[in-house]
Amino acid sequence: MSRQWLSLVGALWLQSMAGTNTNFPAYSTQIKKLLSISQIQLNNLAFASDAGKLLGWFSGIAATYLPLWLVLLIGSTLGLIGYGVQYLFLTNHINSLSYWHVFSLTFLAGNSICWINTVCYIVAIQNFPLDRQVAVGLTTSYLSLSAKIITDIVNVINFSSPSERAKIYLLLNSVLPLFVSIVTAPVIRETKVEKSRKLSDGFRVMFIITLATGTYAVVTSMESAMNKLLPRLLSLFGMGVFLVLPILVPLTEKIKEHWHRQCWIRRDPRICDLSNLEEAEMRISQEENNNCGVKEDNDIGFAVMEEIEAKKMLMRLDFWLYFFVYLFGATLGLVYLNNLGQIADTRGYTGTSALVSLSSSFGFFGRLLPSLFDYLFSRSKYAISRPATIAVTLAPMTGAFFLLLNNSHIALYMSTAIIGICTGAITSISVAQTTELFGTKNFGVNHNIIVANIPIGSFLFGDLAAMLYRRQGNSSDGICLGMKCFQTTFVIWGCLCFLGTCLAFILHLRTQKFYNHLRGRN
Repeated sequence: MSRQWLSLVGALWLQSMAGTNTNFPAYSTQIKKLLSISQIQLNNLAFASDAGKLLGWFSGIAATYLPLWLVLLIGSTLGLIGYGVQYLFLTNHINSLSYWHVFSLTFLAGNSICWINTVCYIVAIQNFPLDRQVAVGLTTSYLSLSAKIITDIVNVINFSSPSERAKIYLLLNSVLPLFVSIVTAPVIRETKVEKSRKLSDGFRVMFIITLATGTYAVVTSMESAMNKLLPRLLSLFGMGVFLVLPILVPLTEKIKEHWHRQCWIRRDPRICDLSNLEEAEMRISQEENNNCGVKEDNDIGFAVMEEIEAKKMLMRLDFWLYFFVYLFGATLGLVYLNNLGQIADTRGYTGTSALVSLSSSFGFFGRLLPSLFDYLFSRSKYAISRPATIAVTLAPMTGAFFLLLNNSHIALYMSTAIIGICTGAITSISVAQTTELFGTKNFGVNHNIIVANIPIGSFLFGDLAAMLYRRQGNSSDGICLGMKCFQTTFVIWGCLCFLGTCLAFILHLRTQKFYNHLRGRN
């Protein structure tokens, strides 16, 4: 049991360093200047980072045949190469790289994130089979802290030159994930869980620590509050303490196991009674005949729609509904966050790092909230389905895009916070949604196919924004200032997000019978 918790803590630390692509806006403007590239070329670099997910299914296949620690080290090494060579180029240690060399390196770095995420998802799903959403939500919430942590480190180093800050961002992106991967590799493994232990106390402590971490991250993201209340070094030290605190859960569990020499077993009506397997199998067979496609994952006693492979999944209408819901939801939010630096510049706002840190912190809470609700209400008859939860989440995100039509800095802050929290929530929900719609056996490949919509959306929506930006800019230098630069873009994005809300509601109607069955079992 302590090994279960230790693997989850390792996944938390990995995720806190894995979101290296989220701090791209913090140095994107400097890359544009240093490489003398256009806005469309800059957007294509952001697309390249997301395009790495197109080959993310390689990590799913690798995780099937290789030890998880090896998959983890392969992914972090790819990141070291992708970001590290760019760092050497910016510091003049490499004389020349073409734009397409940088594009390829960015693609490689983006692909490295898939390998780390796949390992973390598998650990959470396999080691906590009856608490998938809770475990996944906890781990993925820390992914949103990456930009915040790296920004804090850069602030402590205190380079005033934007070009020097860009170099440090790239250096940290390359070395930190590899360092954490080496540290956590010994504990990242699937634990053979024959029965579900009593995990409620551990999750309760984890939630308290995680909520405190997120609150601290939000408060210290406010530049004025941070400068008045905490020196930069102390702020970074505090974040480090919060990252270490989760280790208390496996340590406490280890002491309890040693002291009591036993583990308590949680009784759950969804678990097959292993002492009477024949009777359980007969009950499962009867339920399958009575519940239209709802099947039982016999390894863990958890209801799923069906265990299907990738080819069969691509032929399902539910897959395409889910694919476009994600495309018009979380992916659209990520495109906005990728363009945050340029959006801030056009509005005359210079605190881009603060905005990136703010979006990172609120994204943290967005990823955490679904797991918190699942922990508290999953067994309630009033719980709503995951597609319905996504629809409810997309509604305020639609309003946030239209709020950006207001030129005030307050509107910019509010919209960024809303989009950050909604994007994080959908990203967290989607992992459990994939397992419920398509099963767990092929999760590594299936989910990486689904998130392939991210590079597609990054290219389509990002290039559309870049073209509208260029059309509104000065004909001589292509630079655009003022609300007109992204005004039409925000309207289009808001309409697409509303379309995603409608598609999520349709998916809810199609899967309602399954979720009604699931609630009836609780």
